[in-house]
Amino acid sequence: MPVVETSARLRCIACGATPHSAAADFRCTACGDLLEFHLAPPPVSNPEDLKALWLGRRTSPGTALPNSLDQSGVWRFRELLPVIGAENVITLAEGNTPLYHLRRCAQAVGVDHLYAKHQGMNPTASFKDTGMTVAASAALEAGFRWVACASTGNTSASMAAYASRGNMRSLVLIPDGKISWGKLSQSLDYGALTCQLRTDFDGCVRILNELVRQKPVYLLNSVNPYRIEGQKTAAIELLEQLAWQPPDHIIVPGGNLGNSSAIGKALVELRDLNLILRLPRLSIIQAEGANPFYRCVCELGDGELESAKLEPVSADTLATAIRIGNPASWKKALRVLRATGGEVEQVTDVEIAEAKAEIGADGIGCEPASAVTLAGLKKLRARGFVKPGEFVVLILTGHLLKDPDFTIKFHRGDLFEGTSEERHAIQTKSLQRAPIVLDATLSAVVGALDAAETTP
Repeated sequence: MPVVETSARLRCIACGATPHSAAADFRCTACGDLLEFHLAPPPVSNPEDLKALWLGRRTSPGTALPNSLDQSGVWRFRELLPVIGAENVITLAEGNTPLYHLRRCAQAVGVDHLYAKHQGMNPTASFKDTGMTVAASAALEAGFRWVACASTGNTSASMAAYASRGNMRSLVLIPDGKISWGKLSQSLDYGALTCQLRTDFDGCVRILNELVRQKPVYLLNSVNPYRIEGQKTAAIELLEQLAWQPPDHIIVPGGNLGNSSAIGKALVELRDLNLILRLPRLSIIQAEGANPFYRCVCELGDGELESAKLEPVSADTLATAIRIGNPASWKKALRVLRATGGEVEQVTDVEIAEAKAEIGADGIGCEPASAVTLAGLKKLRARGFVKPGEFVVLILTGHLLKDPDFTIKFHRGDLFEGTSEERHAIQTKSLQRAPIVLDATLSAVVGALDAAETTP
Protein backbone atom coordinates (compact mmCIF):
# COMPACT_ATOMS: atom_id res chain seq x y z
CA MET A 1 0.00 0.00 0.00
CA PRO A 2 1.55 3.37 -0.98
CA VAL A 3 2.34 5.90 1.73
CA VAL A 4 0.28 9.07 1.32
CA GLU A 5 2.09 12.35 1.94
CA THR A 6 0.34 15.52 2.99
CA SER A 7 1.52 19.05 2.36
CA ALA A 8 1.21 21.58 5.18
CA ARG A 9 1.57 25.35 5.25
CA LEU A 10 1.26 27.96 7.95
CA ARG A 11 -1.75 30.22 8.00
CA CYS A 12 -2.89 32.97 10.38
CA ILE A 13 -6.16 32.14 12.12
CA ALA A 14 -7.29 35.77 11.87
CA CYS A 15 -6.11 37.49 8.69
CA GLY A 16 -5.34 34.37 6.65
CA ALA A 17 -1.74 35.35 5.88
CA THR A 18 0.42 32.39 4.78
CA PRO A 19 4.05 33.07 5.80
CA HIS A 20 6.78 30.75 4.56
CA SER A 21 8.16 30.53 8.10
CA ALA A 22 7.11 31.52 11.61
CA ALA A 23 8.43 34.36 13.75
CA ALA A 24 10.20 33.49 16.99
CA ASP A 25 6.99 33.93 19.01
CA PHE A 26 4.83 32.11 16.41
CA ARG A 27 2.66 35.17 15.92
CA CYS A 28 1.49 36.50 12.58
CA THR A 29 3.74 39.40 11.55
CA ALA A 30 0.80 41.03 9.77
CA CYS A 31 -1.81 41.08 12.56
CA GLY A 32 -0.19 39.51 15.64
CA ASP A 33 -2.59 36.56 15.96
CA LEU A 34 -1.72 32.85 16.14
CA LEU A 35 -0.58 30.64 13.28
CA GLU A 36 -1.74 27.12 12.53
CA PHE A 37 -0.94 24.46 9.98
CA HIS A 38 -3.37 24.10 7.11
CA LEU A 39 -3.11 20.58 5.73
CA ALA A 40 -4.00 19.97 2.14
CA PRO A 41 -6.08 16.76 2.04
CA PRO A 42 -4.00 13.78 0.92
CA PRO A 43 -5.00 12.35 -2.46
CA VAL A 44 -6.85 9.35 -1.06
CA SER A 45 -9.57 7.85 -3.19
CA ASN A 46 -10.68 5.56 -0.37
CA PRO A 47 -10.42 6.64 3.30
CA GLU A 48 -10.25 2.99 4.24
CA ASP A 49 -6.72 2.92 2.81
CA LEU A 50 -5.51 5.35 5.46
CA LYS A 51 -7.26 3.45 8.25
CA ALA A 52 -5.65 0.21 7.10
CA LEU A 53 -2.22 1.85 6.84
CA TRP A 54 -2.40 3.21 10.39
CA LEU A 55 -3.77 -0.01 11.83
CA GLY A 56 -1.05 -1.99 10.07
CA ARG A 57 1.62 0.13 11.72
CA ARG A 58 0.07 -0.32 15.16
CA THR A 59 -0.15 -4.09 14.82
CA SER A 60 3.20 -4.60 13.10
CA PRO A 61 6.01 -6.26 15.11
CA GLY A 62 8.10 -3.12 14.67
CA THR A 63 11.80 -3.02 13.98
CA ALA A 64 14.98 -3.61 15.94
CA LEU A 65 14.99 0.09 16.74
CA PRO A 66 13.20 0.79 20.05
CA ASN A 67 12.06 4.23 18.83
CA SER A 68 10.55 3.24 15.50
CA LEU A 69 8.10 5.88 14.28
CA ASP A 70 5.47 3.17 13.91
CA GLN A 71 5.60 2.49 17.66
CA SER A 72 4.55 6.07 18.41
CA GLY A 73 0.87 6.86 18.76
CA VAL A 74 1.68 10.21 17.17
CA TRP A 75 4.03 9.43 14.29
CA ARG A 76 1.94 6.44 13.28
CA PHE A 77 -0.46 9.06 11.86
CA ARG A 78 2.29 11.03 10.10
CA GLU A 79 0.26 11.45 6.90
CA LEU A 80 -1.68 14.13 8.80
CA LEU A 81 1.39 15.80 10.36
CA PRO A 82 3.88 18.36 9.05
CA VAL A 83 6.81 16.60 7.39
CA ILE A 84 9.92 16.23 9.59
CA GLY A 85 12.91 14.12 8.61
CA ALA A 86 12.91 10.75 10.35
CA GLU A 87 16.50 11.35 11.50
CA ASN A 88 15.31 14.36 13.53
CA VAL A 89 12.25 12.80 15.15
CA ILE A 90 12.47 12.62 18.96
CA THR A 91 10.08 9.99 20.26
CA LEU A 92 9.46 8.19 23.53
CA ALA A 93 6.74 5.97 22.02
CA GLU A 94 4.17 8.54 23.14
CA GLY A 95 0.46 8.16 22.53
CA ASN A 96 -1.02 4.66 22.52
CA THR A 97 -3.04 5.65 25.59
CA PRO A 98 -5.92 3.55 26.93
CA LEU A 99 -9.65 4.13 26.69
CA TYR A 100 -11.32 3.16 29.98
CA HIS A 101 -14.98 2.39 30.68
CA LEU A 102 -16.11 4.38 33.75
CA ARG A 103 -18.97 2.22 34.99
CA ARG A 104 -19.45 3.70 38.46
CA CYS A 105 -19.14 7.29 37.23
CA ALA A 106 -21.66 6.57 34.47
CA GLN A 107 -24.19 5.41 37.03
CA ALA A 108 -23.58 8.43 39.23
CA VAL A 109 -24.02 10.88 36.35
CA GLY A 110 -26.90 9.07 34.68
CA VAL A 111 -25.46 8.19 31.27
CA ASP A 112 -25.29 4.77 29.68
CA HIS A 113 -21.91 5.00 28.00
CA LEU A 114 -19.07 6.89 29.69
CA TYR A 115 -15.41 6.41 28.79
CA ALA A 116 -12.13 8.15 29.60
CA LYS A 117 -9.25 8.61 27.15
CA HIS A 118 -6.37 8.76 29.62
CA GLN A 119 -3.61 10.96 28.19
CA GLY A 120 -1.91 10.81 31.59
CA MET A 121 -0.57 7.44 30.48
CA ASN A 122 1.97 9.13 28.19
CA PRO A 123 5.73 8.79 28.95
CA THR A 124 5.95 11.88 31.19
CA ALA A 125 2.39 11.30 32.48
CA SER A 126 0.48 14.02 30.62
CA PHE A 127 -1.05 14.82 27.24
CA LYS A 128 1.77 17.30 26.55
CA ASP A 129 3.98 14.52 25.17
CA THR A 130 1.89 14.08 22.03
CA GLY A 131 2.52 17.68 21.01
CA MET A 132 6.04 17.88 22.35
CA THR A 133 7.37 15.05 20.20
CA VAL A 134 6.46 17.02 17.06
CA ALA A 135 7.50 20.48 18.28
CA ALA A 136 10.79 19.34 19.83
CA SER A 137 11.58 17.44 16.64
CA ALA A 138 10.94 20.63 14.65
CA ALA A 139 13.37 22.49 16.93
CA LEU A 140 16.02 19.83 16.41
CA GLU A 141 15.55 19.90 12.64
CA ALA A 142 15.88 23.69 12.66
CA GLY A 143 19.22 23.42 14.49
CA PHE A 144 18.29 24.97 17.85
CA ARG A 145 20.45 24.25 20.88
CA TRP A 146 18.04 25.72 23.45
CA VAL A 147 14.28 25.24 23.82
CA ALA A 148 12.09 26.98 26.40
CA CYS A 149 8.58 27.15 27.82
CA ALA A 150 6.46 28.86 30.43
CA SER A 151 4.62 26.23 32.42
CA THR A 152 2.24 25.32 35.20
CA GLY A 153 4.09 22.00 35.37
CA ASN A 154 3.17 19.45 32.71
CA THR A 155 4.65 21.33 29.76
CA SER A 156 7.97 21.78 31.57
CA ALA A 157 8.23 18.08 32.39
CA SER A 158 7.48 17.04 28.83
CA MET A 159 9.72 19.62 27.19
CA ALA A 160 12.67 18.80 29.44
CA ALA A 161 12.37 15.09 28.67
CA TYR A 162 12.18 15.51 24.90
CA ALA A 163 14.95 18.12 24.86
CA SER A 164 17.21 15.76 26.77
CA ARG A 165 16.42 12.90 24.38
CA GLY A 166 17.28 15.19 21.46
CA ASN A 167 20.52 16.39 23.07
CA MET A 168 19.20 19.95 23.43
CA ARG A 169 19.19 22.24 26.49
CA SER A 170 15.90 23.35 28.05
CA LEU A 171 14.82 26.44 29.97
CA VAL A 172 11.69 26.34 32.15
CA LEU A 173 9.91 29.44 33.49
CA ILE A 174 7.37 28.63 36.20
CA PRO A 175 5.37 30.79 38.62
CA ASP A 176 6.97 30.72 42.07
CA GLY A 177 5.02 28.65 44.59
CA LYS A 178 2.19 27.85 42.17
CA ILE A 179 3.23 24.48 40.79
CA SER A 180 2.93 20.91 41.97
CA TRP A 181 6.24 19.58 43.29
CA GLY A 182 5.56 16.30 41.52
CA LYS A 183 5.72 18.08 38.17
CA LEU A 184 8.65 20.28 39.11
CA SER A 185 10.68 17.24 40.14
CA GLN A 186 10.37 15.89 36.60
CA SER A 187 11.87 18.93 34.88
CA LEU A 188 14.70 18.96 37.42
CA ASP A 189 15.47 15.30 36.85
CA TYR A 190 15.43 15.73 33.08
CA GLY A 191 18.11 18.41 33.35
CA ALA A 192 16.20 21.63 32.69
CA LEU A 193 17.41 25.06 33.76
CA THR A 194 14.41 25.88 35.94
CA CYS A 195 13.57 29.47 36.91
CA GLN A 196 10.79 30.20 39.39
CA LEU A 197 9.61 33.72 38.64
CA ARG A 198 7.75 35.88 41.15
CA THR A 199 4.67 36.16 38.96
CA ASP A 200 1.83 34.02 37.63
CA PHE A 201 1.78 31.82 34.51
CA ASP A 202 0.78 34.70 32.26
CA GLY A 203 3.72 36.74 33.58
CA CYS A 204 6.03 33.86 32.71
CA VAL A 205 4.62 33.83 29.18
CA ARG A 206 5.33 37.54 28.81
CA ILE A 207 8.98 37.12 29.82
CA LEU A 208 9.36 34.11 27.54
CA ASN A 209 8.04 36.00 24.50
CA GLU A 210 10.54 38.78 25.15
CA LEU A 211 13.35 36.25 25.55
CA VAL A 212 12.83 34.39 22.25
CA ARG A 213 12.92 37.67 20.34
CA GLN A 214 16.41 38.38 21.72
CA LYS A 215 18.09 34.98 22.02
CA PRO A 216 18.30 31.89 19.75
CA VAL A 217 15.82 29.96 21.90
CA TYR A 218 12.97 27.92 20.42
CA LEU A 219 9.55 28.47 22.04
CA LEU A 220 7.69 25.27 22.92
CA ASN A 221 4.43 26.51 24.44
CA SER A 222 1.12 25.63 22.77
CA VAL A 223 1.23 28.76 20.59
CA ASN A 224 3.75 26.70 18.62
CA PRO A 225 1.62 25.18 15.82
CA TYR A 226 3.72 22.00 15.78
CA ARG A 227 2.47 21.32 19.31
CA ILE A 228 -1.14 21.47 18.15
CA GLU A 229 -0.47 19.09 15.28
CA GLY A 230 0.95 16.49 17.63
CA GLN A 231 -1.79 16.87 20.21
CA LYS A 232 -4.52 16.38 17.64
CA THR A 233 -3.44 12.75 17.22
CA ALA A 234 -5.19 11.91 20.52
CA ALA A 235 -8.49 12.42 18.68
CA ILE A 236 -7.35 10.32 15.71
CA GLU A 237 -6.29 7.52 18.05
CA LEU A 238 -9.58 7.78 19.97
CA LEU A 239 -11.64 7.41 16.80
CA GLU A 240 -9.55 4.43 15.75
CA GLN A 241 -10.19 2.83 19.16
CA LEU A 242 -13.92 3.35 18.57
CA ALA A 243 -13.75 1.69 15.12
CA TRP A 244 -14.26 5.16 13.56
CA GLN A 245 -17.70 5.54 15.12
CA PRO A 246 -17.69 9.02 16.72
CA PRO A 247 -19.02 9.42 20.26
CA ASP A 248 -21.81 11.91 20.87
CA HIS A 249 -19.69 14.05 23.19
CA ILE A 250 -16.01 14.64 23.92
CA ILE A 251 -15.32 16.70 27.05
CA VAL A 252 -11.97 18.43 27.55
CA PRO A 253 -10.41 20.49 30.39
CA GLY A 254 -9.86 24.15 29.52
CA GLY A 255 -6.62 25.84 30.56
CA ASN A 256 -4.55 27.49 27.85
CA LEU A 257 -7.03 25.89 25.39
CA GLY A 258 -4.40 24.40 23.09
CA ASN A 259 -5.57 20.82 23.71
CA SER A 260 -9.24 21.48 23.04
CA SER A 261 -8.23 23.40 19.91
CA ALA A 262 -6.08 20.49 18.75
CA ILE A 263 -8.75 17.85 19.32
CA GLY A 264 -11.37 19.97 17.58
CA LYS A 265 -9.02 20.59 14.65
CA ALA A 266 -8.50 16.85 14.26
CA LEU A 267 -12.23 16.15 14.29
CA VAL A 268 -12.89 18.64 11.51
CA GLU A 269 -10.01 17.27 9.45
CA LEU A 270 -11.19 13.68 9.90
CA ARG A 271 -14.66 14.63 8.76
CA ASP A 272 -13.32 16.50 5.75
CA LEU A 273 -11.30 13.41 4.80
CA ASN A 274 -14.43 11.24 5.16
CA LEU A 275 -12.72 9.21 7.87
CA ILE A 276 -15.74 9.98 10.06
CA LEU A 277 -19.21 10.91 8.87
CA ARG A 278 -20.22 13.28 11.68
CA LEU A 279 -18.65 15.48 14.33
CA PRO A 280 -18.92 14.75 18.05
CA ARG A 281 -19.85 17.70 20.21
CA LEU A 282 -16.68 18.97 21.85
CA SER A 283 -17.30 20.74 25.19
CA ILE A 284 -14.76 22.60 27.32
CA ILE A 285 -14.78 22.81 31.12
CA GLN A 286 -12.92 25.44 33.14
CA ALA A 287 -12.31 25.91 36.85
CA GLU A 288 -14.49 28.66 38.28
CA GLY A 289 -11.39 30.43 39.56
CA ALA A 290 -9.77 30.43 36.12
CA ASN A 291 -12.70 30.90 33.77
CA PRO A 292 -11.98 33.64 31.19
CA PHE A 293 -13.09 31.46 28.28
CA TYR A 294 -16.35 30.54 30.01
CA ARG A 295 -17.08 34.23 30.58
CA CYS A 296 -16.18 35.06 26.99
CA VAL A 297 -18.59 32.47 25.56
CA CYS A 298 -21.39 33.49 27.90
CA GLU A 299 -21.04 37.14 26.95
CA LEU A 300 -20.83 36.34 23.24
CA GLY A 301 -24.03 34.29 23.22
CA ASP A 302 -25.12 33.71 19.63
CA GLY A 303 -23.01 36.60 18.37
CA GLU A 304 -20.48 36.48 15.54
CA LEU A 305 -17.04 35.11 16.37
CA GLU A 306 -15.40 38.30 15.12
CA SER A 307 -17.04 40.25 17.95
CA ALA A 308 -15.81 37.90 20.71
CA LYS A 309 -13.58 39.37 23.40
CA LEU A 310 -11.73 37.61 26.18
CA GLU A 311 -10.94 39.52 29.33
CA PRO A 312 -8.04 38.02 31.33
CA VAL A 313 -8.68 37.07 34.95
CA SER A 314 -6.44 36.61 37.96
CA ALA A 315 -6.50 32.81 38.00
CA ASP A 316 -6.95 30.98 41.31
CA THR A 317 -7.73 27.26 41.48
CA LEU A 318 -6.28 24.18 43.15
CA ALA A 319 -6.26 22.53 39.72
CA THR A 320 -2.83 23.99 38.99
CA ALA A 321 -2.56 22.64 35.43
CA ILE A 322 -5.38 24.95 34.32
CA ARG A 323 -4.58 27.93 36.56
CA ILE A 324 -4.34 30.23 33.54
CA GLY A 325 -6.04 33.61 33.34
CA ASN A 326 -5.22 34.61 29.76
CA PRO A 327 -5.38 31.52 27.50
CA ALA A 328 -3.45 31.97 24.27
CA SER A 329 -5.57 29.66 22.11
CA TRP A 330 -9.01 30.97 23.00
CA LYS A 331 -9.92 32.01 19.44
CA LYS A 332 -9.05 28.55 18.13
CA ALA A 333 -11.08 26.95 20.92
CA LEU A 334 -14.07 29.19 20.23
CA ARG A 335 -13.97 28.20 16.58
CA VAL A 336 -14.00 24.45 17.27
CA LEU A 337 -16.68 24.91 19.92
CA ARG A 338 -18.93 26.45 17.28
CA ALA A 339 -17.92 23.96 14.57
CA THR A 340 -18.84 20.96 16.72
CA GLY A 341 -21.86 22.43 18.53
CA GLY A 342 -20.23 21.99 21.91
CA GLU A 343 -20.75 23.84 25.19
CA VAL A 344 -18.60 25.44 27.86
CA GLU A 345 -19.04 25.11 31.64
CA GLN A 346 -17.30 26.08 34.87
CA VAL A 347 -16.90 24.05 38.08
CA THR A 348 -15.74 24.87 41.59
CA ASP A 349 -12.69 23.39 43.29
CA VAL A 350 -14.97 21.35 45.56
CA GLU A 351 -16.76 19.93 42.52
CA ILE A 352 -13.37 19.13 40.99
CA ALA A 353 -12.20 17.34 44.15
CA GLU A 354 -15.42 15.34 44.35
CA ALA A 355 -15.21 14.32 40.68
CA LYS A 356 -11.55 13.36 41.05
CA ALA A 357 -12.38 11.02 43.94
CA GLU A 358 -15.26 9.51 41.93
CA ILE A 359 -12.96 8.79 38.99
CA GLY A 360 -10.51 7.27 41.45
CA ALA A 361 -13.26 5.04 42.84
CA ASP A 362 -13.55 3.62 39.31
CA GLY A 363 -9.91 2.55 39.63
CA ILE A 364 -8.64 5.29 37.31
CA GLY A 365 -6.48 7.99 38.89
CA CYS A 366 -6.02 11.46 37.43
CA GLU A 367 -4.74 14.88 38.40
CA PRO A 368 -7.25 17.57 39.50
CA ALA A 369 -7.40 19.40 36.16
CA SER A 370 -8.52 16.19 34.44
CA ALA A 371 -11.44 15.80 36.83
CA VAL A 372 -13.10 19.01 35.63
CA THR A 373 -14.42 16.87 32.77
CA LEU A 374 -16.58 14.68 35.01
CA ALA A 375 -17.62 17.65 37.14
CA GLY A 376 -18.61 19.51 33.99
CA LEU A 377 -20.44 16.49 32.58
CA LYS A 378 -22.67 16.49 35.66
CA LYS A 379 -23.74 20.05 34.86
CA LEU A 380 -24.18 19.37 31.15
CA ARG A 381 -26.30 16.36 32.05
CA ALA A 382 -28.41 18.41 34.49
CA ARG A 383 -28.99 21.01 31.76
CA GLY A 384 -30.14 18.32 29.35
CA PHE A 385 -27.33 19.02 26.90
CA VAL A 386 -26.09 15.46 27.41
CA LYS A 387 -28.82 12.81 27.14
CA PRO A 388 -28.87 9.54 29.14
CA GLY A 389 -28.40 7.24 26.15
CA GLU A 390 -25.54 9.17 24.57
CA PHE A 391 -21.92 8.07 24.30
CA VAL A 392 -19.53 10.36 26.20
CA VAL A 393 -15.71 10.42 26.29
CA LEU A 394 -13.79 12.39 28.90
CA ILE A 395 -10.24 13.46 28.09
CA LEU A 396 -8.08 12.93 31.19
CA THR A 397 -4.96 15.01 30.69
CA GLY A 398 -2.67 14.09 33.57
CA HIS A 399 -1.73 11.21 35.87
CA LEU A 400 -2.78 10.94 39.52
CA LEU A 401 0.83 11.23 40.71
CA LYS A 402 1.27 14.63 39.06
CA ASP A 403 -0.21 16.20 42.20
CA PRO A 404 -0.20 13.70 45.08
CA ASP A 405 -0.43 16.45 47.71
CA PHE A 406 -3.92 17.34 46.48
CA THR A 407 -5.02 13.72 46.82
CA ILE A 408 -3.53 13.21 50.27
CA LYS A 409 -5.03 16.45 51.62
CA PHE A 410 -8.43 15.55 50.18
CA HIS A 411 -8.54 12.14 51.84
CA ARG A 412 -7.25 13.56 55.14
CA GLY A 413 -10.10 16.06 55.00
CA ASP A 414 -7.98 19.22 55.15
CA LEU A 415 -7.79 20.23 51.47
CA PHE A 416 -10.22 23.12 51.96
CA GLU A 417 -9.47 23.81 55.62
CA GLY A 418 -9.56 27.54 56.36
CA THR A 419 -10.84 28.45 52.89
CA SER A 420 -14.13 29.93 51.74
CA GLU A 421 -15.11 26.52 50.35
CA GLU A 422 -14.65 24.62 53.61
CA ARG A 423 -18.41 24.56 54.28
CA HIS A 424 -19.22 23.22 50.81
CA ALA A 425 -16.51 20.56 51.05
CA ILE A 426 -18.59 18.67 53.64
CA GLN A 427 -20.41 17.05 50.69
CA THR A 428 -17.23 15.16 49.77
CA LYS A 429 -16.76 13.48 53.16
CA SER A 430 -18.26 10.15 52.04
CA LEU A 431 -15.56 9.89 49.36
CA GLN A 432 -12.63 10.44 51.73
CA ARG A 433 -10.47 7.43 52.59
CA ALA A 434 -7.94 8.58 55.16
CA PRO A 435 -5.43 6.03 56.47
CA ILE A 436 -6.28 4.57 59.88
CA VAL A 437 -3.63 4.40 62.60
CA LEU A 438 -4.04 1.19 64.66
CA ASP A 439 -2.24 -0.87 67.25
CA ALA A 440 -0.18 -3.66 65.70
CA THR A 441 -2.66 -6.42 66.63
CA LEU A 442 -4.80 -8.78 64.59
CA SER A 443 -7.92 -7.77 66.48
CA ALA A 444 -7.41 -4.10 65.59
CA VAL A 445 -7.13 -4.92 61.89
CA VAL A 446 -10.13 -7.28 62.03
CA GLY A 447 -12.14 -4.55 63.72
CA ALA A 448 -11.25 -2.08 60.96
CA LEU A 449 -12.18 -4.65 58.31
CA ASP A 450 -15.54 -5.36 59.97
CA ALA A 451 -16.26 -1.64 60.26
CA ALA A 452 -15.49 -1.15 56.57
CA GLU A 453 -18.07 -3.81 55.68
CA THR A 454 -20.80 -1.48 56.93
CA THR A 455 -19.69 1.45 54.74
CA PRO A 456 -20.13 1.72 50.94
